[in-house]
Amino acid sequence: MDFVHLFSITGDAQIQGLESITSQLNRSDSAEMKTLICLTTLFILAAVHAGTEEESALGEKVGNSCSIRMKNGGKCDEDGNCPYQINLPSMTIQLPKQFQLLEKTIKEVQSLKEIVNALKKSCQDCKLQADDTPEKDNGQQNPESTNGDQDNNIHELQSKVKKMSISLKNARNQINSLQEQLGKMSPINMNTIEQYVDTKMINLSFALNNLDNKCSSNCPVLEANPSIQLLYKDCSDYYKIGKKVDGRYRVTPDEKNKTFEVYCDMESMGGGWTVVQIRKDGSTSFNRTWNEYKNGFGNLTGEFWLGNDKLHLLTKSTDMILRIELEDFKGNREYAKYDQFYVANEYLKYRLTIGGYSGTAGDALHFSKQYNHDQKFFTTPDKDNDRYPSGNCGSYYSSGWWFDACMSANLNGKYYKNDYKGVRNGIFWGTWTGVSDEHLNSYRQTFKFVKMMIRPKSFRP
Repeated sequence: MDFVHLFSITGDAQIQGLESITSQLNRSDSAEMKTLICLTTLFILAAVHAGTEEESALGEKVGNSCSIRMKNGGKCDEDGNCPYQINLPSMTIQLPKQFQLLEKTIKEVQSLKEIVNALKKSCQDCKLQADDTPEKDNGQQNPESTNGDQDNNIHELQSKVKKMSISLKNARNQINSLQEQLGKMSPINMNTIEQYVDTKMINLSFALNNLDNKCSSNCPVLEANPSIQLLYKDCSDYYKIGKKVDGRYRVTPDEKNKTFEVYCDMESMGGGWTVVQIRKDGSTSFNRTWNEYKNGFGNLTGEFWLGNDKLHLLTKSTDMILRIELEDFKGNREYAKYDQFYVANEYLKYRLTIGGYSGTAGDALHFSKQYNHDQKFFTTPDKDNDRYPSGNCGSYYSSGWWFDACMSANLNGKYYKNDYKGVRNGIFWGTWTGVSDEHLNSYRQTFKFVKMMIRPKSFRP
């Protein structure tokens, strides 16, 4: 360390002498030489200190200003080097405040040196471990070759991803095109396809039954003039032959399937109507299971649901119109007629196709985008096929119906004889007069009479 810059010493000669001595001290490798130089330096400092006191205390003698004494320490050697002994007086030097900071800085530098040395050692250890790791003799290529292969693999993967992206884009375009084509297809075309599939399945079932029932021996000779049985597909066929009285009749919409009984309305609006549902006194509960709605329930002369399987058979091969008649307890009577009505089979969850509204009750089956019952599946309390994501509309409204999410119409709701509050689980038609004015705590609209009936679109009374 250069001590010259830490003291304030006046006099150019004195400063130059100190710089010379310090330089010798920094270059010296001998301990004895360093000691001698240090003593000399102290001697000069003492002299400077004494000279300073002399200048500040005028009138004092020179001998009194310097108390350093040098005396012979022994005989001189052959080379003329004589030993001398210097006696230095006690001397107090006051150092500035910067020396405290200098000491603190020196400690911090020493700590940093230790940290740097530790890091160097760690790096050397890592390098030794890397050098000691043996290369695998399994045909591994050098790093440059490996990097080249990796670059090639990356390029290949990028190329594959690009091709897949193009394929995905083409697939999306094809899907969009198919969706547009599907959207252009009318429900009638879809119904025709379903009817074709149903026909093929029926033909197969019929052929199997014939094989099972095939005679094991020669069948008896058939009569020469076998009787021909006339099949009545729906109530309009009975009306055409003069049967114009309301009542129960047997129909066979499809000769490959069984005959079943229906209730025919031969008087309303030209007659020939096959009734599929009636509500009039609340004697029959419509809170039923999927299988009950599938097969039908109730009493044909009272309240009933004809059955989804029967609805499918009646509408699959003949274009039907649907007429709905409603009456409230105030005596208001309205109707809604739809020129298109079709119910798909069970495999398609008895999906409803409804359209071509006319009437006075309002088109509640096409109320809005959110509440549109067209092309909706049938839902019951035990089978959820609706579009409501948080639950089962059939369970919530205690009935089976073609719910959306959930409904703007439900003719299979609970039969209430008086106004009620709470959940709108009763018979409901969303476009009925006054229904739009209802709020959460108000009384609900109730209906005294509801009837759903169908007839071929081509029927003429």
